[in-house]
Amino acid sequence: MGNPTIHRKVLNAINAEWLEPSVGFPHDFSEYQSKQSLVYDLMEPFRWLIDVSVVDAFESGTLKLQDFYFTADDYKYHFEAAAKKRFINLLRERFNAGINYKGRVMKWDTVIEQKTMEPGRFLTGKSSTLDFTEPAPKLERHDSRRIRNKILALTATQAKELGIGRSTLHYLRENASRELSFNLYGKVRRRLSLSEND
Repeated sequence: MGNPTIHRKVLNAINAEWLEPSVGFPHDFSEYQSKQSLVYDLMEPFRWLIDVSVVDAFESGTLKLQDFYFTADDYKYHFEAAAKKRFINLLRERFNAGINYKGRVMKWDTVIEQKTMEPGRFLTGKSSTLDFTEPAPKLERHDSRRIRNKILALTATQAKELGIGRSTLHYLRENASRELSFNLYGKVRRRLSLSEND
C-alpha cells in the first residue's frame, strides 16, 4: 500500500538537502523525475508504519472487508469514504505517537524528516555516519488480558482521579470487553501507569 504521507515528508526532506529525487540506489536510477527512485529508497525503513496500521485497522474493526469495493474501469479496490476517514484518523494517531530518539521524544513524522536528511548530509560530507537501524520499531501490544482486566475494574471515580474522562473510560471499557485488538496511546497509557512490557 502506497503512502502519500511518508512520500511527501521524504520528498520534502530530499528537496531541503538539494538531492535529486530520481537518483536512487536500491531502486534503479530513472531518467524521468516523476519516478523519484531516491524517495522510494528512503521510504523503505518506514514502510512498516503503514503495514502495522493496516493490521491494527482490521484487528480493531476500524476497517472491514465490506468497506472496500471494486471498480471495473480501473480494476482497483477503493475505500468507502467513511472507512477512509477512520483509517486516516488511525494513521494520524500512529504518526503523532511519540518515540524516544537521540534522548528526546519525537513524533514519527519528525523522525522521518530527520532520517531522510541524513544521507544528504553524509553524501555532502556534513556527517561521517549513516545509520538506518535507529530508531527501531517497537511492536508491543497494549491489549493483554491483564490490561483489559485493569480497565474493566476501573471505577468512574478512579478514572476521574487519573484524568481520564467519562467518554474515554466508556471507549476503553468497550474495547477491553471485546475480543478485538486495540491500542492505548500516549496519554491514556501513562495515566493508567502501564509499563511498556504489559
